[in-house]
Amino acid sequence: MKLLRYGPAGQEKPGLLDADGAIRDLSGEVGDIDASILSDEALAKLSALDTAALPIVEGDPRMGPCVGSIGKFICIGLNYADHAAEAGQPIPKEPIVFMKATTAVCGPDDNVEVPRTSEKLDWEVELGVIIGKRAKYISKEEALDHVAGYCTSNDVSERSFQSERSGQWTKGKSHDTFGPIGPWLVTRDEVPDPQNLNLWLDVDGERQQTGNTSTMIFDVATIVSYLSQFMTLEPGDVISTGTPPGVGMGHKPEPIFLKPGQVMTLEVEGLGRQSQTTIQA
Repeated sequence: MKLLRYGPAGQEKPGLLDADGAIRDLSGEVGDIDASILSDEALAKLSALDTAALPIVEGDPRMGPCVGSIGKFICIGLNYADHAAEAGQPIPKEPIVFMKATTAVCGPDDNVEVPRTSEKLDWEVELGVIIGKRAKYISKEEALDHVAGYCTSNDVSERSFQSERSGQWTKGKSHDTFGPIGPWLVTRDEVPDPQNLNLWLDVDGERQQTGNTSTMIFDVATIVSYLSQFMTLEPGDVISTGTPPGVGMGHKPEPIFLKPGQVMTLEVEGLGRQSQTTIQA
């Protein structure tokens, strides 16, 4: 299934994308696409619905974040060897973990704000993982059983905040609108191998990033298991798993960074496309 949330910001309704690409309203079945419906059992009930009997959503509504009421937004840094190289960093021996404020979460096509003192605004297309079952001290072998599904994620980053302001990555990652996720939560049964997905990102129509999740240093199962050794993962938590090379700070011969009025377009194979315009905060 492809689950989604549509409507004005803060007033999103639950829906799903049918086989013909139409949005079907799930309001009569569930309150939201959130922790309450991400268990295997709850997803199985939704999957058993007669999709054709659900109301069609007319028009072209705004798409909201594909998960509501996110508890934790966890990110993995430098998880592609070639991205670590372009950042001038060694390959990590363990996953690099940082948090993104949940107030950064926005819809896949919402505008992205350029912070008022921004100097180095950057992009990062990533595979997003949505937890469906509580995970604490779990093994790698059982890790994917705790995943509800996957989504496209843009880990928008302000590099001067991230690296030049006392080394606190979180404050370079957490400005409002720095966490577009969606358009859909694609349930894990439709993603048989999360380690074989193409992903790409364009800025103003020019290709900047091209990669495949097969080149991750730490795969999804390893990441989920690893995180569960340090914190309890709860349904609805989101993990952004790292970006392939091609970010602005690694551009040669000189870095390039986003200014107001530019457009980022990005996609993870099978998980839907995003498009954001940068605006001044």
